[in-house]
Amino acid sequence: MGLAKTEIFNEEQNRLAQYAKVLGHPARIAILQHLAKINACVCGDLVDEIGLAQPTISQHLKELKYMGLIKGTVEGTSVCYCIDSDNWAKMKTQLLAFLDQNQSESTCC
Repeated sequence: MGLAKTEIFNEEQNRLAQYAKVLGHPARIAILQHLAKINACVCGDLVDEIGLAQPTISQHLKELKYMGLIKGTVEGTSVCYCIDSDNWAKMKTQLLAFLDQNQSESTCC
């Protein structure tokens, strides 16, 4: 397979695709839902809440943090995570703008 050729798409298109990719796994959706529900930082109880192994949870957290949807702070030997509200709002705005595009009433298909 060839390269994705992301450079031929604009910044907005690439960012939307990155959001779709990071949201494309149910474990990451479950993590975000849990963090939103408790509206606080979580330190280590995600394994019990989500039901996956710690290394798997860590990998999903890494992906979410890379996209800026969550942020983490180190407290002693544990890392605590919460939703990054500024980046969450940016993602929400971009996704809503994309999803709210006007569609013509064409009956072509």
